[in-house]
Amino acid sequence: MFNRRKLIWQLFPSYMLLVLLALAATGWYATYTMRAFFISQIEKNLIHQSRLLEDQLKGLLAAGNYKSVNELCRSYDQTMPTRVTVILPDGTVVGDSAHDAAAMENHSNRPEFKAAMQGRTGTSLRFSTTMDQEMLYTALAIGKPGQVLGVVRSSMSTGDIDRQLKMLQYRIILSGVIITALAAIVCLVISRRVSRPIQVLRESATRFARGDLNHRISPPAASELAGLAAAMNQMAGQLEHRMAAVVQQRNEFQAVLSSMREGVVAIDPDECLLHMNQAAAKLLNQLPDQAAGRSIQEIFRSRDLHTMIQKTLSQRVNTEGDITLHHDGEQILSCRCTPLLDPGGGRLGALLVINDVTKMRRLENMRSDFAASASHEIKTPLTAIQGFVETLLHSPVEDPEETRRFLQIIDKHAKRLSAIIEDLMQLARIEQDMDSVSLQVKPHMVGEMIDTAIQVCSAKAREKGITVTATIEASMQANMDMELMEQAAVNLIDNAIKYSPENSRITITATRNNGEICIAFRDEGIGIAKKHLPRLFERFYRVDKARSRTMGGTGLGLAIVKHIVQAHGGRIGVESTQGQGSVFTIHLP
Repeated sequence: MFNRRKLIWQLFPSYMLLVLLALAATGWYATYTMRAFFISQIEKNLIHQSRLLEDQLKGLLAAGNYKSVNELCRSYDQTMPTRVTVILPDGTVVGDSAHDAAAMENHSNRPEFKAAMQGRTGTSLRFSTTMDQEMLYTALAIGKPGQVLGVVRSSMSTGDIDRQLKMLQYRIILSGVIITALAAIVCLVISRRVSRPIQVLRESATRFARGDLNHRISPPAASELAGLAAAMNQMAGQLEHRMAAVVQQRNEFQAVLSSMREGVVAIDPDECLLHMNQAAAKLLNQLPDQAAGRSIQEIFRSRDLHTMIQKTLSQRVNTEGDITLHHDGEQILSCRCTPLLDPGGGRLGALLVINDVTKMRRLENMRSDFAASASHEIKTPLTAIQGFVETLLHSPVEDPEETRRFLQIIDKHAKRLSAIIEDLMQLARIEQDMDSVSLQVKPHMVGEMIDTAIQVCSAKAREKGITVTATIEASMQANMDMELMEQAAVNLIDNAIKYSPENSRITITATRNNGEICIAFRDEGIGIAKKHLPRLFERFYRVDKARSRTMGGTGLGLAIVKHIVQAHGGRIGVESTQGQGSVFTIHLP
């Protein structure tokens, strides 16, 4: 990954590089120009000095007085820092202000000498092995045109020039350092002024990205950045408006999903969960946050449901049906799966709508069982009545006793049919009272209610020699509808009498336990097998159907008791052992 730097550290070095390059170029050009200027001036001075010696040397060379020429050169060295050399046309040195002319080598190969012999002013800047330093040479021919008597060469060391240039360079460098320092400060300030508005824009963009769309950017001084700031402010305003609209739509969508009683589950094309509402999470015993993104195979433990979803995803058709889940008991769910499409018709996945129909299906089963049981219970006495009536109508019986027996049988079945209808009507009234909350519930003495029920059943108890006793605290009260609770107690006592042997006991007790009043009806009867206990309070359910009908039961007594107790916000339970009797307990709040 590239090493990204702040803008100020990209601008500042660039500015400083430009400044340093400008200073370096200026220093180099100044040094070069000054050196060229000094060399030019020295060259002019040397030529001028040579011309001053030309007249004196011309006569001496014409006379061949080379000794005087050398002495003249020697005397010249004492007055001027210039070296003077006189060379004959063949290159022989006959005079020199700095060295012994006789010991010097032939100078015919010197460039300045060659130029002078050609009639030009010879100049040369080169290192002198004789002087062991760099020298500037100028040479002029002495004599007439076409007749050269010799060449006078003037030279001067460039060391002084270099020393002056070094001092100049030092001053330039010192000035450059000062200028660089000042330029650095100026460049840093300029860089900050350039980068700071951009930094502010970046920080503002970061705040926008974090969701702070109320923030606004102050326009910078630069018109380009001011335009950018205005565009970003406008963008933030539009985003804020759109985000508010999206949030509102999402909240409305969430509110709709949360308020639905139906479970809604969105599934992507890869069969992973996208979203579920609270109702679906409750039905499926899942946490929405933890379920999101997981495969449906992990969440739904149902092959039938997986088949429905896969069919909807692959074929884009609606599927529906009931599935059964088993957690905390059996749960029946009605599921409808439809394709989930975007506005353009593209496939997004599937939408699963779930309803808990466990109670509905159980009620349907109970209604079906009830209809079958009620039809059977009513049909039996009606069939008997119809048979004996037809016998009396179509085959008159001459024996009055036989006729009387037939009529007694008809009367018995008619009373049984009337009892069934009366119990059904009573159940309907109790359920209606539960729905309309029209029970006459107020505090009543529990003992008084039990005593009244015992009195109602006392005649049947005396016929079998059964003793019914009640042990109840005299001050014990309960909130109840007196008439209905008496009916429930009568039904329980009547059942106990029917299924208890002669000369046995029925004991009724009432106690307080954990905020409840528990009224227990204990008998010494035949008892009930454990497999029958869960269904004992269903309508028309009998443990021994033949014996129950013989004893005149309708099969609705315990169902009536259950509904009466539930109408009071209570519950009823039973404990029984075959051959040892049963205990029915009413729990009232």
